[in-house]
Amino acid sequence: MSDIQTLIRNEAVRLLENHEVDVVVGFRTGTTPLHPQPVFVTNAEDAQDLILDGFCQNNLATYLTRLPKEQKIGLIARGCETRAAHALVVENQHARDHLYLIGVPCQGILNCRKIESLVGENILSVEETDEWVIIRTRNGDHKFDRQDLVHDSCLRCQHPNPVSPDILLGDSTEVVESELACQVIEDFEKRSSAERYAYFTQEAERCIRCYACREACPMCYCAECFVDHTAPRWAESMISPSGTHAWHIIRAFHQTGRCVSCGACERACPMDIKMTYMTEKLNQDMRQQYGFEVGMDDAGQPPFAAFSLDDKDRFVS
Repeated sequence: MSDIQTLIRNEAVRLLENHEVDVVVGFRTGTTPLHPQPVFVTNAEDAQDLILDGFCQNNLATYLTRLPKEQKIGLIARGCETRAAHALVVENQHARDHLYLIGVPCQGILNCRKIESLVGENILSVEETDEWVIIRTRNGDHKFDRQDLVHDSCLRCQHPNPVSPDILLGDSTEVVESELACQVIEDFEKRSSAERYAYFTQEAERCIRCYACREACPMCYCAECFVDHTAPRWAESMISPSGTHAWHIIRAFHQTGRCVSCGACERACPMDIKMTYMTEKLNQDMRQQYGFEVGMDDAGQPPFAAFSLDDKDRFVS
């Protein structure tokens, strides 16, 4: 981890001193051990604050749509962040020549909620290696196998390595074919319609409509979200079953062929709601029906966002 941090800091210093970028978007140490903070570094001296470890939970590509388009941005990017960045370039949210992707292979983001459930919240410090995570609390030290703490979305990930970065720091992660993504979809498909609805309702009823999932998602950048629109009103804004169900279902379809499966939405949710099974299913449909996977380059349009006069009208029959 320390070697990667040195490489990241050196590259950020080089980019800023040579004026190749105006800002480097990364992480710095936060006020609590499990929660590093996103940081926007604009001078070489502050680049020494940059860190990257398994507790860096945000998808940094989210900030590409919140910074000026004319700004040259250096983005510390793991696999999901490079894919999200490519998708945003395709959707004209940032120019590729104003974006410098500092690619870093990902070992998986750690599940902070799981850690707190195991050791409590009185955490003093953490230490992470490639194999172990050591949590120091007031009641003593706890040592865990790192793989046992990896977030579900990362266990399902098939693209831990950066896709087409401008520079790759560190050694690529070995990609192991995961059956977990397919298992999530298969478990869903095996259920009857009534069982599917019951599970969906069980998750949705905990929603407090805070929209933390929306704010954490790199592909949610609409100037006005459909749930905030009042004329016409597409969904009830109050916390009601119909409005909450509409929110989760419409958002899932909005992400069809666009979701990079980073899991940032679930990690941000204060109610620990599990809804990524829907986007996993829709992404599988995109792969099977159209041979499309989001963010694998910065040119391919999502099938539902593309139009051609040669399109077949298969849906009509």
